[in-house]
Amino acid sequence: MFILKNTSMKKMRLFNLLLIGVLFLSTACTSEQILSTTNTILTGGGVALTEGEASQGLRQALIQGITKGVSSASAKGGFNSNSLIKIPFPPDAIKVANTLRDIGLGGEVDKFVTTLNEGAEDAATAAKPIFVSAIKQLTIQDAFNILKGDSKTAATDFLKRATSTQLKAAFLPKISASLDKVNATKSYTNLVNRYNKLPLVQKVNPDLKDYATELAMDGLFKLVAKEEQNIRANPMARGSELLKKVFSTQD
Repeated sequence: MFILKNTSMKKMRLFNLLLIGVLFLSTACTSEQILSTTNTILTGGGVALTEGEASQGLRQALIQGITKGVSSASAKGGFNSNSLIKIPFPPDAIKVANTLRDIGLGGEVDKFVTTLNEGAEDAATAAKPIFVSAIKQLTIQDAFNILKGDSKTAATDFLKRATSTQLKAAFLPKISASLDKVNATKSYTNLVNRYNKLPLVQKVNPDLKDYATELAMDGLFKLVAKEEQNIRANPMARGSELLKKVFSTQD
């Protein structure tokens, strides 16, 4: 149940519990009826909220977040022009970038970073159904744990914890195809081959596709979290009556 935040809300909660107690003592209610009554009188800010509404509202919020996030990330420059999610040159191979810049190949390094982010942009649209499928697995208990928490990104954090492994498995082939499509893989291979031919360097060949997948997913989660924060803080961002009802309990 929700954490009641002020005295009036605590009084309302106490009244509701007393009401349930009276019903239990004065009528022949079954345990199922009592549970149903309790589940309906879940309030915050004076708004009655059922378990079904809470879980469905959280799903709507996450789907709204991923829809906006995917739309933003998949637009031209969605990753490249957004410092929050732009994917940098792989840290494990940063010495490759620095060395190539030193010998006048900085333009090639920058071109690769651009194509790397274009690959993430191209793959972003494919992520939506993967995320939505995971969101639909959100349980009623998950919903209440999220709503009663203090974090402003609790729904996104839960989604990330619960689905990252399966999302990566599904998303990896998508971003691999996109990196090949925009020639990011070829560009990276060429850069690494040039570096490896230099004298006295330790050869490197980190997994570009795994790296790009992790960072692309992380970028999408950041955009979902940003939208979740917006929904929680701004009533005007709540795109349905259900979202308004669910999140008004936290205002």
